[in-house]
This record gives sequence, C-alpha cells and structure tokens, in this order.
Amino acid sequence: MAICYHCEKGVMHGRSHTHKRGVAGGRWKKKAPKTPRLFKPNIQKATIIENSKQKSVKLCAKCIKRIKKDVSEKKKPFLQLAQYLLKPKP
Repeated sequence: MAICYHCEKGVMHGRSHTHKRGVAGGRWKKKAPKTPRLFKPNIQKATIIENSKQKSVKLCAKCIKRIKKDVSEKKKPFLQLAQYLLKPKP
C-alpha cells in the first residue's frame, strides 16, 4: 500500500452513490444504492536529500507541489528535492 513519506497520506475507505432521488413516497427499495469504494492518493516517486545523502521516497502530489512552490518563492522547503540541487533556477 502506498503511503506518503511526509504527510503519511494513504488509501481511505468511503462510499459512492448515484445522485438520483428515490421514488415518490420514499420506498426503501428504489432509493439510490451506496457502494463501498477506495479513495487512492496521487503518490509519486521522488529523490530527496537527507543527511547529505540521496534517498528515493514516495511523496503525494500535494507535498511535491508545496516543495516546488517554496523553492520558487525562495522559502526553505520542509524536504529538499534532489532535482532542485542539480539545476537551480536563475
């Protein structure tokens, strides 16, 4: 099972249902059925720098987006991606 290295986001359980109304009178058999489903996070492989060593980890897209935004705004990101050390932006 894929879990984000930073925020520990993983698979969540829930239910999906169709958005139709029941029959007039509210008979139970005709109401919209609800079925179980899984909500999966968008997990990507990334290489980070930790203790001056490269490490391959899995990060969710939200964490990667946050790191890239922090780098572009010249703030200190919570994790250092290896690709930004090799090619700094001017």
